[in-house]
Amino acid sequence: MPIYKWEGKTLKGTMKKGEMEAPSEAAIRIHLRQQSIIPTKIAAKGKEFNISLPVRKKVNQRSIAIFTRQLATMIDAGLPLVQSLDILSSQQEHKAFKNIIRDIREDVEGGSTFAGALKKHPATFDDLYTNLVVAGEEGGILDNILTRLANYIEKAEALKKKVKSAMIYPAIIVSVAILVVIILMIFVIPVFETMFKSAGQALPLPTLIVLTMSKIIKKYIVVILPAAILLIFLFKRFYKTETGKTLIDRLTLKLPVFGMLLKKVSVARFARTLGTLVSSGVPILDGLLIVSKTAGNRTIETAIMNARASIREGETIADPLGRSNIFPPMVIQMISVGESTGALDSMLTKIADFYDDEVDVAVSNLTSLLEPFLMVFLGVVIGGVVIAMYLPIFQMASAIH
Repeated sequence: MPIYKWEGKTLKGTMKKGEMEAPSEAAIRIHLRQQSIIPTKIAAKGKEFNISLPVRKKVNQRSIAIFTRQLATMIDAGLPLVQSLDILSSQQEHKAFKNIIRDIREDVEGGSTFAGALKKHPATFDDLYTNLVVAGEEGGILDNILTRLANYIEKAEALKKKVKSAMIYPAIIVSVAILVVIILMIFVIPVFETMFKSAGQALPLPTLIVLTMSKIIKKYIVVILPAAILLIFLFKRFYKTETGKTLIDRLTLKLPVFGMLLKKVSVARFARTLGTLVSSGVPILDGLLIVSKTAGNRTIETAIMNARASIREGETIADPLGRSNIFPPMVIQMISVGESTGALDSMLTKIADFYDDEVDVAVSNLTSLLEPFLMVFLGVVIGGVVIAMYLPIFQMASAIH
């Protein structure tokens, strides 16, 4: 049998390497996986390491949704899980995801459960995904669970795109306006300043203000840009701290227009995630723990965890959620009705569908509301600079006349 050289990482991140006699590379990978080692390079002894397995590269949600739906279809058609994974691995164009699917197939082929193989790749398959797969395997309804997962991922991505579309438009407009003003201040205004000096005329106050700003920006631009980058970096570092995340997430929910939009998005995500988990047979306490991790906002996460603690003490779901003052009364009432009628999963799905539509309306209203404000902003900033520069010219023309 050939001898192979291998290199890999343990689950703690320690690098290891060695040699092993085996019939194939696949046998090496299975053996290393059993020892909790993630292989990164494997090659026959005497040859260059020409096989590199990407580790921890980000896989987008769209690829995961497509994989999940295709796998559900294959299992529903009667194909064995290992064969389905082999087909999907060979068809996958994303190299990192291709290797992940191949590793999962080898683990399943080696005797691991599908959920156990998925848990070895937490960066790609989160707790929600793996817990639903556990429920599907135990209940013998893996194809149905995978279909629900695909639907959930697709709707969650659609919701995320709606919010991004609402945020990107004003951000681009403001960024372009700032860039134009900086260009005017550095390259255009100094030309006017030279012209005004040669005229020897007293300048209006707006023109003097603009000229002063131009001098400051031109002189200190090499300090202003690094300072801005440093502020952004410090803000991100602060947001990663417990205090920073709690404070900023609380403030974002209180913003005049964006706060309401973000709250509706959070309610839709909460209802959709919990509804998917409950309908798949995941216990409510486990479901709330998973939902809190996917909330995307520390204030909402805290409210869900507080509700979970109250439910463990014997309360209903609706009462502690109502006391949080985050979820709208209509949502609390619908959850209460769902609990009392035993149809909590379907009620949560209805809430999610309703708030998806609410997000659509909110995004449309936000865009319509922002357009006049952005026009005024552009007019005041850029128009103000232009007018300030032309005021002395108008004065000179009046004097000559």
